[in-house]
Amino acid sequence: MKTKQIVSMIIAALLFVLIGISSVLTNKVSENIFSESAKQILYGDASFNPPNYEYIAVVRIEGTIQEQVKKSVFSSGQSYLHTTTMEYIDQLIKDPHNKGMLLYVDSPGGAVYESEEIYNKLMEYKEKTERPIWDYMAHYAASGGYMASVAADVIYANPNTTTGSIGVIMSGYDMTGLYEKLGIRYISITSGENKDSTKMTQEQIDIYQSQINEIYESFVDKVATGRNMSVEDVKELADGRTYTTKQAIENGLVDESSSYEDMKKQMEKELGVASFYEMQVQTSSLEGILTEMKSLVPKSEAQVLIEEAGKMESGVPMYYAEQLQ
Repeated sequence: MKTKQIVSMIIAALLFVLIGISSVLTNKVSENIFSESAKQILYGDASFNPPNYEYIAVVRIEGTIQEQVKKSVFSSGQSYLHTTTMEYIDQLIKDPHNKGMLLYVDSPGGAVYESEEIYNKLMEYKEKTERPIWDYMAHYAASGGYMASVAADVIYANPNTTTGSIGVIMSGYDMTGLYEKLGIRYISITSGENKDSTKMTQEQIDIYQSQINEIYESFVDKVATGRNMSVEDVKELADGRTYTTKQAIENGLVDESSSYEDMKKQMEKELGVASFYEMQVQTSSLEGILTEMKSLVPKSEAQVLIEEAGKMESGVPMYYAEQLQ
């Protein structure tokens, strides 16, 4: 084969590839232009693209209720996306095709700030739209997870759900003994005696206790309002303990025991709406692979200690039910 023929074939092949790439890019850009006009992009790679007919929205609260961190392919993913969920509910409020909400809760609770925020957003949805919220509890709907649930008009739970844990916890580690053993001396220069909490005094404990009590009263009021109970009756149940589904029903904290599918069928029948819609969160294949690779890397003792300390939130008030390992 002559040199000119070989060169011609190479040029033709390159042109074929370039034309193919150009076609793909053109179609992608065109697709994005048209799709962006049809959907609302939410925070955290989520999209709001509901049907143009009547539907029930599924809103999920799964995992620890906490601040939504910026996504990175090198970071572990969050199951509960707080800011995204808040924006999702905002879009539902504005959408006339939405006729109700199915709130799916599988959470042991979390931070006071975010738990209160999601509860308030759910109440805003009810007040502005006058549409119903039905709640379904999966494995856990405890503490902050239960707070979100009491915003609902009716609460269903799986027969094996753990719920309750109505209360507040603030905890941390006293590491002075470890420091002494390691020969480490902690020094702090403060503007006042209550600024340094490395060695807790009784006065400091009383200060934090007063804050916990205030937050607790707010939690109790929400349960009393949501479950149509007196504050006194709620406080008899709200000593931090968890309840089985059967116990929760007997005490008025849950309405019915059901499977998720049976509950959906009942909601369809009551509302007269047979379509469900759920927010979609995009996750790239590369992100999934890197997250999986990260989980396979063994953790050092220092990493384990830091993570365990983080779970305790280092003195931050929490609506959280500690789970037995």
